[in-house]
Amino acid sequence: MTGRLLLVEDERDVATILAFNLRAEGFDVTAVETASDAFRQVAAQKFDLVILDLMLPDASGLDVCRRLRSDVQTREMPILIASARGEEVDRIVGLELGAEDYVVKPYSVREVVLRARKLMSRRETGPRAASGDSVSFGVLTIDRAAHRVFVEGKEVSLTALELRLLDMLLERKNRTQSRETLLMDVWQLNAAIETRTVDTHVKRLREKLGVAASYIRTVRGIGYRFASSPDEPMGD
Repeated sequence: MTGRLLLVEDERDVATILAFNLRAEGFDVTAVETASDAFRQVAAQKFDLVILDLMLPDASGLDVCRRLRSDVQTREMPILIASARGEEVDRIVGLELGAEDYVVKPYSVREVVLRARKLMSRRETGPRAASGDSVSFGVLTIDRAAHRVFVEGKEVSLTALELRLLDMLLERKNRTQSRETLLMDVWQLNAAIETRTVDTHVKRLREKLGVAASYIRTVRGIGYRFASSPDEPMGD
């Protein structure tokens, strides 16, 4: 598997070891130590994935994440946060700002490589076209071939992971999906991330979907279910 990866890490020993292992997996790695250098790199070339430390010398990695998500050129680029800041609030904020995954230092280099490969795999395959290239449900339309989502005819910008989550819930409509099942099937990492991650991504997905957010129902104590029909009354 190959892909162009930007590693933003100011600890040189960590960056050297991680970059070596990522290159051994076939990644084309560009390593930088500051937020300003990261911004210069993404302005100059296109990357398939960013691995981002939060504690950088010139800015917070959270600010970098926020800026990448607000830029039309980089808003769909997967972000993997790898940081020593492991408090729950740090992880939740990082995920709410748009990161697809979060690992805490000290971490296993092999774990980071595995997660990077998983994120790249999802980006390359996109949503599964199980029943045609386009599917509509009420005011929601998913164009699987183009990897685009529309609500009431207006395009909604989703990350690759959000699109996969939405597509999978719709594909399994009216069937309750536990948080653990979604972690395995969407994130493809068996219990490697906390189930709270699912709640965070569903919350952000609902915010982006606007009037179509009601299609995603919460099943208390279990997980989530996509409505059986667009006009199904709220009852969860």
